[in-house]
Amino acid sequence: MLQKLGLKEGEAIVHPWINKALEKAQKKVEARNFDIRKNLLKFDDVMNDQRTVVFEQRLELMDGVNVAETVAEMRHEVIETLVTDHIPEKAYAEQWDVEGLKEEVVKSLNLDLPVDEWAAEEGIAEDDILERLREAADKAASERAERFGPEIMAYVEKSIILQTLDHLWREHLVNLDHLRSVIGFRGYGQRDPLQEYKSEAFELFQSMLANLRKVVTAQLMRVEIVQEAAQAPGPEAPPMQAQHADPVTGENEMADNGAARTAAGIIAAATGQVAPEERNPDDPNTWGKVGRNEACPCGSGKKFKHCHGAFV
Repeated sequence: MLQKLGLKEGEAIVHPWINKALEKAQKKVEARNFDIRKNLLKFDDVMNDQRTVVFEQRLELMDGVNVAETVAEMRHEVIETLVTDHIPEKAYAEQWDVEGLKEEVVKSLNLDLPVDEWAAEEGIAEDDILERLREAADKAASERAERFGPEIMAYVEKSIILQTLDHLWREHLVNLDHLRSVIGFRGYGQRDPLQEYKSEAFELFQSMLANLRKVVTAQLMRVEIVQEAAQAPGPEAPPMQAQHADPVTGENEMADNGAARTAAGIIAAATGQVAPEERNPDDPNTWGKVGRNEACPCGSGKKFKHCHGAFV
């Protein structure tokens, strides 16, 4: 097209046909980019909706003083799920998974209950087993709460719920990122990736909530408060006595008792120092060891290093 229009190398491209073609191409590119951003926002809305639900629940837990009702609801829902999974609706007693239910009760509720004996009773129904499990779990939780005290139990319950929720929510965000990175391949199967993402993200969210109830219930049914044993008092340190030896006399300036003076005499004898009042100005042999910056014992008023010390 440029050759037909007679444009040469290095010449500015100014022509209404070229300008119109570039404008159409730019509109197509911008429209495509807008659709991409709009589609990405739809994916983000799915995560934001779940984030809103989790954060609202978390704020309610933080503001609430007592979360015992929330914990009880979680425990009851866990028990109902266990019974539903192992005792199908309208199934004969021979079709019940009694052993599996008993193992899950020990794992999730920390209770060793005679579920097999209950299932062997005549005329027993799944509602009866559900009610017995609920009563046993509530009784164990009440005994633990009485043993810990209401304040400590409320603190433990809130701490476990918040820590578990934060941990599972971080894992859920990672799972959503992985799902989002591969959900585009559903388009090859003539399925809308966005709808597939919404459906599977909702299932993951429901699974996270179920896992939250199960983990919190299992931890609270096993938690124990351990008090640290008081340590035996160690041997008492000997009484301390402040001491500071005078650099000239060797006497202890912090005490004036006989023991301090004896110690000062020992220090003076070991270092060769003599007290100023015991020095004879006319006899250098009685001066002992004199510091270079001390006044000369001869009485000249000069420092020892500038007087008799100069000859040493």
